[in-house]
Amino acid sequence: MDILRSDYLSSVRKQFEYYKQLGDKTFAQLEPEKLFYKFNDDSNSIAVIVQHLHGNMLSRWTDFLTSDGEKEWRQRDAEFDVVIDTKEVMLQRWEEGWNCLFNALNGLTPEDIERIVYIRNQGHTVMEAINRQLAHYPYHIGQIVFLGKMLSHKAWQSLSIPKNASKQFNEAKFAKPKERGHFTDGELNNNNS
Repeated sequence: MDILRSDYLSSVRKQFEYYKQLGDKTFAQLEPEKLFYKFNDDSNSIAVIVQHLHGNMLSRWTDFLTSDGEKEWRQRDAEFDVVIDTKEVMLQRWEEGWNCLFNALNGLTPEDIERIVYIRNQGHTVMEAINRQLAHYPYHIGQIVFLGKMLSHKAWQSLSIPKNASKQFNEAKFAKPKERGHFTDGELNNNNS
């Protein structure tokens, strides 16, 4: 059972690393001013989405096993106000949030998986709490990638299998012997998903 729990922790770490990398690669393709573009007053810029992820990550992952995931000091509504004003500040918040998450994950043991943690007084197993965030963060990172692609127009470098390249990608994959592995193994720095 511990090996399954250990595999789970390794797998979710790779998933989080993958989604962080999608954000990193999107930011690298955009001029700083594009990070602050909003379609209208009811939409969020990339910088505001990062601000929200930062607040959520610090709240959820600080003292992950010992305190409620919705910290008293969190100001969630303020996360959607424009506070970040430079690309450098945005990237600092992005890294700070992810560092908090990865530090918490690195501190977990297989035995922790079934422990109960709370988010707004609602009990979750550690696995459920991790899965909750593993659904939440890719939702927002998908928004970031969509905005990035839209804002960079034809200059966009694909973050997955490029258009009209599926056949070649699949041929290369099927030319290799079958093996067990995570889809990101050996590919976290490539553009294939």
